[in-house]
Parts: sequence; C-alpha cells; structure tokens
Amino acid sequence: MRRHFLIPDTQVRPGVDTAHIDWLAQAIVEYKPDVIVHLGDHWDMKSLNSYDAAGSFPMEGSRYEDDIATGNDAFARMIAPMEKEIARLRKNRRKRWEPERHFLFGNHEHRIHRALMREPKFMGMIGEHHCVTPGFQRHPFLEVVRVDGIAYSHYFSNINSGKPIGGSIDNRLNRIGESFVQGHEQGFLYGCRQFPGGYTRHGLVCGSYYLHDEDYKGRQGNGHWRGCVVLNEVSKGSYDIMPLSLEYLRKTFS
Repeated sequence: MRRHFLIPDTQVRPGVDTAHIDWLAQAIVEYKPDVIVHLGDHWDMKSLNSYDAAGSFPMEGSRYEDDIATGNDAFARMIAPMEKEIARLRKNRRKRWEPERHFLFGNHEHRIHRALMREPKFMGMIGEHHCVTPGFQRHPFLEVVRVDGIAYSHYFSNINSGKPIGGSIDNRLNRIGESFVQGHEQGFLYGCRQFPGGYTRHGLVCGSYYLHDEDYKGRQGNGHWRGCVVLNEVSKGSYDIMPLSLEYLRKTFS
C-alpha cells in the first residue's frame, strides 16, 4: 500500500501571496509520499484570460512572461526541499525516497493552447514548454491518469457535451465508474460507496490551494475550503483520507 500526496490548484500569478507554496514544500518532505499528484492550474495565466476583454482594467499590466516566470519560481520553491531531502538520503545511504510525480495540466495552462488556436502566428513563441516542472511526468489537459486504482484528471467531462461532470459524489461515481480524484472546483467534496463484491469506490473533488480571493466569486463566494490532501493506505482504488487545511499547514510550517 502506498501514500499519495495531492496538490490542488495552486493558482500562482503575479502580485498574489505565495507563502502557501513554501508550507506545501515542507509538508511534502514531512509526509514523504510514494506518489505526488499536482492536479493542475499552477500557472494562472491571467494574461491569456479570454473572459476579460483586451485593454480592460482587469487585464491592465498583464504579461505572458510574468505569468510564466512567477509560476516557474513557485514550482522551483515547491520542489527544492524535496530534492534536497532526496539527495541527503542518497548521500547517507539510508532508506531511499524517490516519489513518483505527476503534473496534470489544467484549464488555466490550457489557455496557452487556446491562444495558439486563435493566433497560430505565435506558435513557438508561447507554449506549455515554458511551464517548467522538473522531475514530474507531464499529462495533457483532461488526460486520465490511473495510479493504484485511482483515476486522476483535472476534471472529468461529460462524454456527449465535453462539459465537466458535476453534482454529488454519488452522481459522479455513477458517471465516472471508478475511484477518482479531480481539481478544478474550489472547495472540498468527498464520498465513498460500497459496491456488490466487497469493494468500495471513492470520489474526491479538491480544487483550491491558495491564499488570495478570486474577484469573480464576489464577496460571498470565497469561503471555500482550501488545502492539500494525503491519501494513506492506497490500494486498488481504496484509501484512508487525510485532508490538510491551509490553516493547519500555515500553523505547522510557517
């Protein structure tokens, strides 16, 4: 049985507090998971936001280079303590720790692809290759990655419309058909269901690990749960769940 460490959407962009990245980095070393999965939307890519009109106040001062550089800096900070600990254990010839690492591109990174579809003349000048994820296996937007019986994706889409499957965990388990974990949606939604034959399927939605509030959610919409999640005793799609709230991580690692 293995331990998975899940990193929900980190939403890094210029001008916001990213202290949560440093707490996350220390937590990874503390829990020493066998598998690390970043669920995507690390690079917010505000400069390519198609919902705000070009030249509008929200887009003023936004630059592609700044979006990339800020995200790359945060990603480097996230993995630095882990890489240092891996090297220390190798040097001391103690028990090795070589976590399996996955990065799932989210819809925010996918803004780069959509921009290229609109303006193919920028092909090669912008691209997901600028998002640097050392040591992580990279997975395209909406690819389903299965690890130890759990299906991971930034979100799961309706096979007819392509839109995200929503609703209760029971509804999602019925539609997805297997244990799953996704990001994309703010907050925390978890449930499990026992099936005939003696097995249990788990569903988890956790899409928010950041300090700032989102303007588009308004004054009443930013009270959602934020944090990371550890899955213990993972085997054949089953696990024991251990949420780590942002406030817990702040108190423990700041």
